[in-house]
Amino acid sequence: MTITVTDKAAQHVQKFLARRGKGLGLRLGVRTTGCSGLAYKLEFVDELAPEDAVFECNGVKIIVDPKSLAYIDGTELDFAREGLNEGFRFNNPNEKDKCGCGESFRV
Repeated sequence: MTITVTDKAAQHVQKFLARRGKGLGLRLGVRTTGCSGLAYKLEFVDELAPEDAVFECNGVKIIVDPKSLAYIDGTELDFAREGLNEGFRFNNPNEKDKCGCGESFRV
């Protein structure tokens, strides 16, 4: 099982953690919502839970809870800029479909 982070995404995570002044890394998970059923969630992590899986890539720790890991195993976290919009992108090989608005996905 693995989660990877591109160089661009790692730079942004490190920048956000530095601005915040604390944090072990970034939690990547899923929640039930939207047209297709699941949506990604990102949040800072200050403390690890015993059941958390920790992946380190390009100097960044990505923390994943066991329930989410089944849906996002193999995912690459990227950061992209398109015109005036920028944000994290999830390259998830488990995705079977995305909703039209891009907010949710299905595996």
